[in-house]
Amino acid sequence: MNTSIAPPASPVQTGADILERILAARSNLIALEGGEAVGLVAELRPLVRRSGQAVYLWNPELGLGNLREEHVALPGSQRLNIALRYMLQSNHFGIYLLQGLPMPLPMADATLLRQLARATTGHIRRVVLLDPAESLVASFNDVLVRLSCQPKPAQRPRLRDGRWML
Repeated sequence: MNTSIAPPASPVQTGADILERILAARSNLIALEGGEAVGLVAELRPLVRRSGQAVYLWNPELGLGNLREEHVALPGSQRLNIALRYMLQSNHFGIYLLQGLPMPLPMADATLLRQLARATTGHIRRVVLLDPAESLVASFNDVLVRLSCQPKPAQRPRLRDGRWML
């Protein structure tokens, strides 16, 4: 009897999958690696528009803005510490994507990020560092969860006792 199984295709992680993983993370501070490579922000924008989720994007040029409205930003939030204070004082659900963080990170900004990571309020608030520098990840290793946007490589099936196993 000839039994053969084709190896399963490598799962492709969509924006919705990544968003679910961010929400399920055990920490408020998340390092998301490979987000730029898969164009995560561009993929999340239509998803957020349809679902109505409160997802925000900060970058040094535009400041902090809702991902649904591309050209609307919080006035004066181009400085990271102002955006972080806004996130810390917010009483609502929110996922905050931080893109293009200045390196080295000023001590005041690092302190605010730690406060956000340790916040224990009743609402969900996630701060996601998009493709952070390794030195930044190492300095927050005690309060940070690392996630990857890259799909896991498919496992090759092995023959065990006449059956193919993954």
